[in-house]
Amino acid sequence: MGTPDFALPTLQGLIEAGVDLRGVFTQPDRPRGRGKVLTPPPVKKLALAHDLPVFQPEKLRDPAAVEQIRELRPDLIVVVAYGQILPKSVLDIPQYGCINVHASLLPRYRGAAPIHKAVIDGEQVTGVTTMLMDAGLDTGDILVRRATEIGSEETAGELHDRLALLGREAMEETLRRLSDGTLKAEPQDDAKSCYAPMMKKEDGLIDWSRPAAEIHNQVRGLSPWPGAFTYWNGQLLKIGRTQAEKGADAVPGTVVSADIEGVCIACGRDVLRVCELQLAGKKKLPAGDFLRGTSLSVGARLGG
Repeated sequence: MGTPDFALPTLQGLIEAGVDLRGVFTQPDRPRGRGKVLTPPPVKKLALAHDLPVFQPEKLRDPAAVEQIRELRPDLIVVVAYGQILPKSVLDIPQYGCINVHASLLPRYRGAAPIHKAVIDGEQVTGVTTMLMDAGLDTGDILVRRATEIGSEETAGELHDRLALLGREAMEETLRRLSDGTLKAEPQDDAKSCYAPMMKKEDGLIDWSRPAAEIHNQVRGLSPWPGAFTYWNGQLLKIGRTQAEKGADAVPGTVVSADIEGVCIACGRDVLRVCELQLAGKKKLPAGDFLRGTSLSVGARLGG
């Protein structure tokens, strides 16, 4: 069970391992793009390319969907970013349960956006966890964890791609241990948990009164989606690649320098060098190119 790109490496790993895949459950096709063209999810495309049976129930809790799963008689259900909550009626079907790949080192960052939140919070280490699913939200017993460092300039999108591959490795190790009888489940310590809710577009609005280092983490944690932004002359201005630097004291949101190396903006502490900028409806541009086409200059105020 899986839907987006993050689930592809794990599914590919199961295929290459020769696992007897009785079926692939994924979200229904959805309209995409300006033309609202009905588009299959990435997992469906990969499954069909390997002639695997695909099931796309609108709601997994519907009795008909639950009965479909029962008829497949799975020994185990592997779940990666499926996008629907598995009801107890499904969790109880497979002999070996339902094992999920989650993109954090549980119990840290339970929830829908663990990758974004880890970067936004300035974490230096994250990873993936396989867990035995229960009725709670990412509260099941831990099976295998794999850690990795987060680069100081790494975006959520870049980390996403690395963790997807790490998820495949963690699931392969989980299944090896399950097969040879050495897999052990470890209860989560709820006292060490924290939550990573789904990101919204408004989470990208920059508050220039915050320290530059925190804004830098916000920018890269929301890249590529939903993206960080501010306002200039009443226009929405998207902020791309950034660096936090020591800088002069100025009113937060004020442009203190602007050249080919970047637009430096005063923050509550230090300055943020913005290396890529994008006005709504325009292309993302390096700072030098952006400045040649606009009137943004030293002394301008951002925010609003």
